Amino acid sequence: MSEKTVHATVDDVAALAGVSTATVSRCLNAPDRVVPATREKVMEAIRALNYSPNFGARALASRRTGIIGAVIPTLENAVFAHGIDAFERSLSPGKFALLVASCGYDPEREKQQIEALVARGADGLLLVGFDRDPAIYEWLAIRKVPYVLAWACGDSHPYAGFDNVAGMAAMVRMVLDLGHRNVAMISGLTQGNDRARGRLEGARDLLAGEGLAFRGVAEVPYGLESGARAFAELMADRSITAVICGNDVLAAGALRAAHRMGLRVPRDVTITGFDDIDIASITFPELTTVRVPHTRMGEQAAALLQQLIEGKRGESVLLPTEIVARGTHAPPTARRRFAKA
Repeated sequence: MSEKTVHATVDDVAALAGVSTATVSRCLNAPDRVVPATREKVMEAIRALNYSPNFGARALASRRTGIIGAVIPTLENAVFAHGIDAFERSLSPGKFALLVASCGYDPEREKQQIEALVARGADGLLLVGFDRDPAIYEWLAIRKVPYVLAWACGDSHPYAGFDNVAGMAAMVRMVLDLGHRNVAMISGLTQGNDRARGRLEGARDLLAGEGLAFRGVAEVPYGLESGARAFAELMADRSITAVICGNDVLAAGALRAAHRMGLRVPRDVTITGFDDIDIASITFPELTTVRVPHTRMGEQAAALLQQLIEGKRGESVLLPTEIVARGTHAPPTARRRFAKA
């Protein structure tokens, strides 16, 4: 048999490496349990023989496929891309493969994608937020498919996420401390979206606690132009001195509209975002926003889901958000003027 055997078996790898087949299996499934020198001998044999594990046979033997499914609302939002990237990098190499589906914020489509991933043998699922039909959770429980929820937090399901309500309340607190009292908000659509709803509620409740209310609220789809149009409409009320945005893309759109209208940010109006995606550091001025722990959340979600798949009792993880103070916030000025209509 040549070293480049086309259909090498685990026995061939074990023989070439001078170890048992059990050791080869441990190197593939639990590499941390094998001493580095032995692990390297096995990996050299695998490369030399061009060995590819028989995942079909492994699935039949273990009743696992090694497939992890993730259903996210959209592929257009960088906040999901960062989290999913960290999640995939944190899955055990050679043990799990990730399948990603995008549902376009459509609850029925999300339900269909969850069912399709489970039908294809997904060992576990990563889902975004808590907002979905309780019947879906019951369906997953009956089929004993573990799942982890991300980008949010709660009490009833395993999660690795953050508190959208508290994160936005902290931002509004900062804006009020600057002296603003005439505040408006551009929110993402809240129907079926507990992240957007939590951010709106966090801002509204903080204002109410100070005896204040929004001068205006616009709920709009995710997008630069959506944010720009909403900003222009809200600023018809010339008393508004601060506009809180539910995400950075809406905030970037608001900044674009402010420039078009001849408003100087932050002298004439404060604009803030939420997420701290890449766009926040390249706007002019750079955007003051709430930083979401994208990378740590993805890593913790992967660790938790793998624990649940292995039958261990995983603990939910609540991660902190923080305000990143850049250049789009300032105390309100006594007068605000429009250079353009």
